[in-house]
Amino acid sequence: MNSTRLDLTRFDAAIVDLDGTMVDTLGDFAVSLNHMLDDLSLPAVPSAAIEKMVGKGSEHLILSALVHVMAPVGGAASAAGADALHARAQALFDRAWERYQHHYLAINGQHSAVYPGVDGGLKALRARGLRLACLTNKPTSFAKPLLAAKGLDGFFEFAFGGDAFARKKPDPLPLWKTCEALGTAPARTLMIGDSSNDAKAARAAGCPVVLVTYGYNHGEPVRGVDADGFLDSLAELDRTAA
Repeated sequence: MNSTRLDLTRFDAAIVDLDGTMVDTLGDFAVSLNHMLDDLSLPAVPSAAIEKMVGKGSEHLILSALVHVMAPVGGAASAAGADALHARAQALFDRAWERYQHHYLAINGQHSAVYPGVDGGLKALRARGLRLACLTNKPTSFAKPLLAAKGLDGFFEFAFGGDAFARKKPDPLPLWKTCEALGTAPARTLMIGDSSNDAKAARAAGCPVVLVTYGYNHGEPVRGVDADGFLDSLAELDRTAA
């Protein structure tokens, strides 16, 4: 299924990811993480490295950033060295998480932008009668204010963060729970995301899935992911068959 053959009459609802799918939040991540690292007297992490860390929730993002800046320069660490590095990062996690939350909530949305075509794509889905939910691995306390700040909250009946359920994407549980909230069958609920996390979760949950080509896929080519189709812009949804 590509965007030109995506028949929206097959679906009763759509579940839409947030970071990398609707909003480019890399700037928010970079500012918050680097303020956090400065508070911990650690060096900054470059945006190019952060982009590969995004998508698995804030806990993973923070630990990945800590490991990145604490790693010895040059050469791959031994298994024992890698374990010790992760242990050091884990020991700093609680303090890092507190500082990250402080900084992220202070700047949430200020260094991010809605991708072109998102508004038109969401309007197209709503115009065709699809019920919409936002499902992200981002904490709910970050996700809901960001949707509101970017004027996207009105499109969605529900917005669930990574802490809303017992497990995060790529586990299928969040998709099943979101379908349950929407009152729709997974087979008739389209997942729209930007990464292998979204695709794996959708496959396991029994939801069709399309991925945008411009987001964050852990540094890997998104077209190599097992998905039902790819969109260069959510605006392409407005040009699909009704």
